[in-house]
This record gives sequence, C-alpha cells and structure tokens, in this order.
Amino acid sequence: MNPFRIGYGYDVHQMADGESLWLGGVQIKHDKGTVAHSDGDVLIHALCDAMLGAVKLRDIGFHFPDNSADYKNIDSKKLLAKVKDLIESKGYVLGNADITIAAQKPKLMNHIPAMEKALTEVLQSDAESISIKATTTEKLGFEGREEGISAHAVVLLLKKT
Repeated sequence: MNPFRIGYGYDVHQMADGESLWLGGVQIKHDKGTVAHSDGDVLIHALCDAMLGAVKLRDIGFHFPDNSADYKNIDSKKLLAKVKDLIESKGYVLGNADITIAAQKPKLMNHIPAMEKALTEVLQSDAESISIKATTTEKLGFEGREEGISAHAVVLLLKKT
C-alpha cells in the first residue's frame, strides 16, 4: 500500500436567482445561489471527489446519486463525513487539502475562515490541513458572467499508522 495518495476534484453548479448559496459548509448571503439536487456546495463536492479519487472509490455521483430522494437538499457536510469514513476504511486519512473556488461574485475572502473551520470540524483535522482560496475569472467564462460557480480541490491522503 502506498504511504500516500493524491487526488483531484472539480465541481461546477449553475447559479440562479432565488437559490441558496452554500460553500464550504457555510451559507453565504447573495442574490444568486446554486441549482442542485443537494445543497449545491461545489467546494465540498470537489473535495469529496478528490478524496474518493485518491483511493479509487469513483466519484461523489456514484456514492450519492442525484436521482435519489435520500440526497435531496442534503447538507453536503453529511456527504463529506461519509467520504471521510470511506477513505478511512481504505486505510487512509487526510494529510491536507488545497481548494480554489472560482466565482465573480460574491466576494468570498471574509467567509474563508468560517469555511475552513466547518471543514476541519467535519474532517476532524487541524486548521493547517485545509487551505481555501477564492478567485474571480476577471469576468471571463461562465463564472465571470455569474452563470455558475466552480471549485477545484487537491488532496494528499496519508496511510494510517
């Protein structure tokens, strides 16, 4: 068994008026939110995909299908907790995660500490193991036009000792 595994995840959701916006387990006030079967938390979904991919457990849609009533409007922190259990069952724990959110609006800098706190609580990790960054796309692409929001995540999983 490898002493470490690296995973990459990406998620995107369409933005629409009147929907709620959840990022990193934190609800953010904004005039638009994500269109999704679950709570549409692209940050957590990208993180889940990175963790699952690192240990070859497919992706979030395989484990939590968007056509299942069990996951309708589910809090993505619950999905992340289940993913944590899955990677631990394969003999790994989170070493660290580096996550980038791409959104023209809202500005996210002031929300990042709360997001990092929420993730460290779910993953039972220390504050130094979760890094979240936000970027605009300089008004380019679907994020720049505020049609959608995306997140990229890279994780390092370590073999449990």
